Amino acid sequence: MANGMTGARVAGTDDVAKLLLRVVLGGLILLHGISKIRGGPGFILDVVDKAGLPEPFGYLVYVGEVLAPLLMIIGWWTRVAALVVAINMGFAILLVHTGDVFKLNDGGGWALELQGLFLVVAVAVALLGAGRYSIGGTAGRWN
Repeated sequence: MANGMTGARVAGTDDVAKLLLRVVLGGLILLHGISKIRGGPGFILDVVDKAGLPEPFGYLVYVGEVLAPLLMIIGWWTRVAALVVAINMGFAILLVHTGDVFKLNDGGGWALELQGLFLVVAVAVALLGAGRYSIGGTAGRWN
């Protein structure tokens, strides 16, 4: 078509959408990681201990909420980083929010809508990859 549209899609918008998804998800998760750095590992280590997991597992939250989001934002090893975020969110739901899985919040929405959204968007980014607007570009299986 003469106006740059292919069917119902505007040419070139896929890479912009991938950029938006990974930068917004990475930025929002990174804020949680920064909060955990400021607060120290105590809370996380307690949760891990109560779940019967080895203490070093508690420190993996920094990988899932600091390192992986930074990699997603810059677009390097994006698929792996997004998968790490998805796994991190799965553990967060299992270890901290299990009691809320079947609850609604005061506004009528799912009590875990933020965690659920983070999890699903991370899976989407892992499937889609980083796109052209990234350090890794479109080359490479893991980007």
